[in-house]
Amino acid sequence: MTRDTRSRDQANMLEKSMRILQAFRSGDRKLRLSEIAERTGMPKSTAHRLSQALIDHQLLAWDADGYELGLGLFELSALVPLKQRLRESALPFMQDLFLATHETVHLGVRDGTDVIYVEKIYGHSDLALPSRVGGRLPLTCTAVGKALLAFSTDEIRTAVLAKPLRRITTKSVIDPERLRRQLAEIRATGLAFESEEATLGRACVAAPVIVQGEAVAAMSISVPIAQYRIPQLAAAVKTATLGLTRQLRSTTR
Repeated sequence: MTRDTRSRDQANMLEKSMRILQAFRSGDRKLRLSEIAERTGMPKSTAHRLSQALIDHQLLAWDADGYELGLGLFELSALVPLKQRLRESALPFMQDLFLATHETVHLGVRDGTDVIYVEKIYGHSDLALPSRVGGRLPLTCTAVGKALLAFSTDEIRTAVLAKPLRRITTKSVIDPERLRRQLAEIRATGLAFESEEATLGRACVAAPVIVQGEAVAAMSISVPIAQYRIPQLAAAVKTATLGLTRQLRSTTR
């Protein structure tokens, strides 16, 4: 076997291993081998062999109920500089926001056309929320995502608005013109709102964390519709994000 052949085989194995890890989606706790094979398009024998290798490296774990993501991934994720720095800086402000409301608080960053949740404090009424740490949702269906999108570049906003907007619930915004107006208002006020667009019965208020002119993250609070008091929630979220912004700016000087 030549060196080029070995390199291609290794690259192919790495690509297939990544497909197995990426087969896990938001809300998935465990997958059976048949589900992994179906989602990756691999034969069961290949999916099983590579899954065993991932278990050996603690990137997957297995029991009688199926496969789940392993502790090795959690340990590696804690070393990612952006997440680590954001999490360490944001947690005190997120905890203050939680103590003031006892509701779910999120911290998210943009990745392509999605928001990735890098931290979450579970509120007392956190039922059936689709968000989880490390999970992703469309920018356009969440307040935290809209805050990030509003303060992204013109090119990114144009690219998102040019594609069909994804629907999570019947109340998700799928009209590009309506979303464009919302984004303009978010840029003017520094606040983003979402009502039952990601989860029926829940509403959300978010604000961006802007450092050196860039929205490096956004923070939000999610509440039941019956507790959707916009002025109070908006003031609380704005206070928390301004505090985090000052903290991050002080460490970048």
